[in-house]
Amino acid sequence: MKKFLFTLILSGIILSIYAKNLSLEMQLKKAIEGKNAEIGIAVIIDGKDTITVNNHTHYPMMSVFKFHQALALADYMDKKGLSLETQIPIAKSDLQPNTYSPLRDKYPQGGIKMSIADLLRYTLQQSDNNACDILFNYQQGGPKALNDYIHSLGIKDCAIVATENEMHQDLDLCYQNWSTPLAAAELLEIFRRKALFAPKYKEFIYQTLIECKTGQDRLVAPLTNKGVMIGHKTGTGDRNAKGQQIGCNDIGFVLLPNGRSYSIAVFVKDSKESNQANSKIIADISHIVYEYMK
Repeated sequence: MKKFLFTLILSGIILSIYAKNLSLEMQLKKAIEGKNAEIGIAVIIDGKDTITVNNHTHYPMMSVFKFHQALALADYMDKKGLSLETQIPIAKSDLQPNTYSPLRDKYPQGGIKMSIADLLRYTLQQSDNNACDILFNYQQGGPKALNDYIHSLGIKDCAIVATENEMHQDLDLCYQNWSTPLAAAELLEIFRRKALFAPKYKEFIYQTLIECKTGQDRLVAPLTNKGVMIGHKTGTGDRNAKGQQIGCNDIGFVLLPNGRSYSIAVFVKDSKESNQANSKIIADISHIVYEYMK
């Protein structure tokens, strides 16, 4: 009898969790109804419960993959015993024109040296495209090495084949640097919960994501002044030949004052909406998940 009651209670708990998660999934589906875009969402709650919407599409990551790059670079540095203060020379030829690059805007003539730490701040906090490719040139193997590393972590539903400059030269390549929302959320979970490399690298990346300056109108917007800690990485694409924004994305981890946490990934693909509307879609989704979790 006791065994039966225990089984009954356990089944009731499981059904209750299932019903609650289904409620969140329904809210998220309703939030994206009627939008002129493909929208994918993944949320991993407290490291275990997972909710996805439209997860089977390949979404162009845009600059979201700079988070992936930072992890692969940290692994490379850890194995080589390299310091984050290692200096890299930057020539004028490294600073491509006509691409988003606060680094180039500050040092248009190049001829400087910059630490890996500072270059990572440019890529993760300001999404600098030239800094990203400078780091690709520094780490042996380029996008292939990055792709292989991410796959080695068990994250298979993504691909990284092109640098920022290559995507700038051929917009179609943006679609070949892709991920599912769940793969991105799972990578955030792996980063947070596993010892991938020495703590000094992990702590640096963690803090740099928390200090991200881009996309304040996306995941971050509804969380401001709520006592919430969020680390995130955005990705923003140009318009394709059809006038659609190729990608408007944000992925991040959220730590709540009540001790709960979640990882979230939102990808907006081939959107006919305005850039501002795409960012608001992400902010609205972030708000729904936060209200559910708080």
